Amino acid sequence: QVQLVESGGGLVQAGGSLRLSCAASGRSFSKYFMGWFRQAPGKEREFVATITWSGGGTRYTDSVKGRFTISRDNAKNTVYLQMNSLEHEDTAVYYCAASDRGVLTTIAERYDYWGQGTQVTVSS
Repeated sequence: QVQLVESGGGLVQAGGSLRLSCAASGRSFSKYFMGWFRQAPGKEREFVATITWSGGGTRYTDSVKGRFTISRDNAKNTVYLQMNSLEHEDTAVYYCAASDRGVLTTIAERYDYWGQGTQVTVSS
């Protein structure tokens, strides 16, 4: 069982930066592949980024490549999402998720644990 708590959201101007954090409770955090998803008003939840248990592998949705960076610190049981050059279209609730399937995946249904989400609002 893993509990996830996101933080770091807020209001930022277009072109600005934010760093989201996701703190995990429970043991064996390092065995989970971690992901970030987001959901904008009136839209379905979409994949943003994912990272392997070791941090050696990552994957991003095309719209954030070169702007967002996912990373993790297993000693702190925390995964991060550094977001630079933010755009109005990045406005959404951002969710952290954990998967114990052992596969780097962009599919939400393959993640077993979810946080409550943190709001990111980018003003244009």
